[in-house]
Amino acid sequence: MVFLPDESRSLPPPPLVNKGSVWLGFTGWVAAMLDNGFSHRPVIRSGVHRQILFATMGWFVGYYLVKRMEYVHAKQDRELFEYVRQHPEDFKAAG
Repeated sequence: MVFLPDESRSLPPPPLVNKGSVWLGFTGWVAAMLDNGFSHRPVIRSGVHRQILFATMGWFVGYYLVKRMEYVHAKQDRELFEYVRQHPEDFKAAG
């Protein structure tokens, strides 16, 4: 998969309820409400199935963006620790 490489499978999954999921789920719901408003339909009562679909899609995208972010940070940490291990003279312990 292009979005998440196979080496990301060794990381623990992020929690199902996280900041990215909540925000993008809320954004999806608001997008459905705005679509109702721009189409001159009742904002909350019309297209409840679309509101649920957009919120679910936002939640899903948010979850995988957080997963991708955690993978990128773990990869950067691994590269940094490897550099520190290979160059101990640059990183002497404070004494």
